[in-house]
Amino acid sequence: MKPVRTAVIGVGSISSMHLGSYKNNTNAELYAVCDLNEERATEAVKKYGTDTTKIFTDYRELLADPAIEAVSICTWNNTHAEISIAALKAGKHVLVEKPLCRTVEEALAIEAAVRSSGKQLQVGFVRRYDSNAQMLRAMAERGDFGDIYYAKASTIRRLGNPGGWFSDIERSGGGPLIDIGVHIIDLCWYMMGRPKPVSVSANTYKKLGNRSNVKNLSFYKAADYDANNNTVEDMANALIRFENGASLLIDVSFTLHAKADETAVRLFGNKGGFEIDPEMVIVTEQNDTIVNVYPQTDHKGFEFESAFQNEINHFIDCIRSGNKPLSPVEDGIEMMKILCGIYESAEKGAEVRL
Repeated sequence: MKPVRTAVIGVGSISSMHLGSYKNNTNAELYAVCDLNEERATEAVKKYGTDTTKIFTDYRELLADPAIEAVSICTWNNTHAEISIAALKAGKHVLVEKPLCRTVEEALAIEAAVRSSGKQLQVGFVRRYDSNAQMLRAMAERGDFGDIYYAKASTIRRLGNPGGWFSDIERSGGGPLIDIGVHIIDLCWYMMGRPKPVSVSANTYKKLGNRSNVKNLSFYKAADYDANNNTVEDMANALIRFENGASLLIDVSFTLHAKADETAVRLFGNKGGFEIDPEMVIVTEQNDTIVNVYPQTDHKGFEFESAFQNEINHFIDCIRSGNKPLSPVEDGIEMMKILCGIYESAEKGAEVRL
């Protein structure tokens, strides 16, 4: 079989993971890249492409090329729905970065386009594709942890507002919740067996702003960084309830008066529990004794690059086999229901039914 001819739309920071992973996959050919900034697109081709890789500055022109079979969408969140739907209508398979979009209505429109096109759409929930996550999920499916009824997750940045489009609610749809919080919410939900969410009770806070005045600490800044433009939350927390009685407690921040950054993901079942971050450990009982088990693997924690490679490999495999992706559009819809429910609950100051 010939390599799948792929294209990457949007060559900002996250695109490097897609571009590099396509380059490393012998079953894929990076046929084209597209970015509003032609110079940036050219630099991406020099690093990841070949002499025949095409460059576009208008995604519509790219999608009109019949040679392209699949696209990665790595653009601002407010364009995910528009470009995904256009790509599907053009007969392309789609891998769209998280979050799927900004609203439930957009998510449902994307789902309709998936169904009418007959093409694959994979949502970029990259944490699912980490080798440790796959191992633990297999154990959960086997019943090693029993009924997973509670999960608790945090992703805290004490100084980490990227500014630019990340902090512009019109383009991003929200702040740390929709940017980094989506990763831990989806990871826990996936590990719990994707139970149906029924309600959320949440808070969001805008107390500290960008905090660009802080000295002696560096952090990632968007290409269009502007500390004066900040219309998203600093921090969010939420309790999510599921139809099976399980619950998930999360908190996330771009900026917070915390002593250190923190990522922690913990799940608890009636036969055992496990932690994914900051270090993988399984907690169980043997001979009436609580035992902490540290699995011996090549990957002690979440590894960004290998997880992205697994994600891209899976996307190409699904295109070739016709199998449904591990993170389909339906899961993107459920995640948008949760994220939008959290923002709605925080605005109303009350629990929201989903």
